[in-house]
Amino acid sequence: MTTQTLGVVMNGVTGRMGYRQHLVRSVLAIRDQGGVVLPDGSRVHLKPVLVGRDAGKLRAMADMHGVSSWTTDLDTALSDAGNSIYFDAQVTPAREAAIHAAIAAGKHVYTEKPTAETFDAALGLARAAQTAGIRNGVVQDKLFLPGLLKLRRLIDGGFFGRILSVRGEFGYWVFEGNWQPAQRPSWNYRTQDGGGIVVDMFCHWSYVLENLFGRVEAVTAKAVTHVPTRWDESGEEYQATADDAAYGIFELEGGVIAQINSSWAVRVHRDELVEFQVDGTEGSAVAGLRNCRVQHRSATPTPVWNPDLPVTEPFRDQWQEVPDNTGDAGFDNGFKVQWEKFVRHVVADELFPYDFFAGARGVLLAESGLTSSAEGRRVELPKTEAAKA
Repeated sequence: MTTQTLGVVMNGVTGRMGYRQHLVRSVLAIRDQGGVVLPDGSRVHLKPVLVGRDAGKLRAMADMHGVSSWTTDLDTALSDAGNSIYFDAQVTPAREAAIHAAIAAGKHVYTEKPTAETFDAALGLARAAQTAGIRNGVVQDKLFLPGLLKLRRLIDGGFFGRILSVRGEFGYWVFEGNWQPAQRPSWNYRTQDGGGIVVDMFCHWSYVLENLFGRVEAVTAKAVTHVPTRWDESGEEYQATADDAAYGIFELEGGVIAQINSSWAVRVHRDELVEFQVDGTEGSAVAGLRNCRVQHRSATPTPVWNPDLPVTEPFRDQWQEVPDNTGDAGFDNGFKVQWEKFVRHVVADELFPYDFFAGARGVLLAESGLTSSAEGRRVELPKTEAAKA
């Protein structure tokens, strides 16, 4: 079988997500497995080109992982005809201009989210990519998590009957940075640097809800900054200007109601860092990152409310675990799976619905959530071309 090699310009790989999930666990893992297998059995090898601002970090990273190409000059990487794909994992404020440059250079573009700082800018990227005729995609990794893949299986199999509601809980305690190091970078807590949990997580909830239950038609949200003072990577105190928690109600097409709490100021008392409970007329499920449990209508007990007596029913024991059903292979890394799908989209014209218009809908939901919070009202999402795409 034939093989071909695609150069992949990877901008922002010195950051946590760009390095761990996209470089090491996706592109290098694909390299080590011998490339992406196409439908005809041929393979595509990926040649990463590392791009960033810190030459020392890039050189050390390249040496560590046997990567031959790196540069601090994005234009140089984009001008190389051997580089077919541009990937962006930079901080949000730097993303829009870099993607426009990649589109102008004729590169196919795959990017982290949010795709831009505003909905208008995100829509502009989608239009530019469409006009240029380049393949484009946005990371929507949570759809490929084992727990949500099991949930998808239940939905496709009609397990729930008519779905009524979705309740999501996401978050964990992020240390302030003074007496214990923070697990997230300080820019996450500064609005001026593109931070905020609404901007970060509502883009995720947009594609999770859309792909599993229906597109969001209206949102009511409250965004707050619970921890106003934090300490940065240098140990300097700073004021958090961005929201670190958001409480949202999402009205979906078809009448499903979703409620999702997102917080970096909550301590975990659940089985996984994110969990979704889905309730339907025929059954319910609770799905996390890896696991999914169900309770069918036929096995639903009859709890009796009596505040004067202790609870004796083992509620969690009344649910059944959904099996993996994947054989010896198990579930692959979700980021890597989506990388392989995008490469097949570029080379073999396979379907890839997670495009820049989908990314723009995520930015629109974040903007609408912030508007709802600031104005204290329910916000209907406008019927734009992104909503129709």
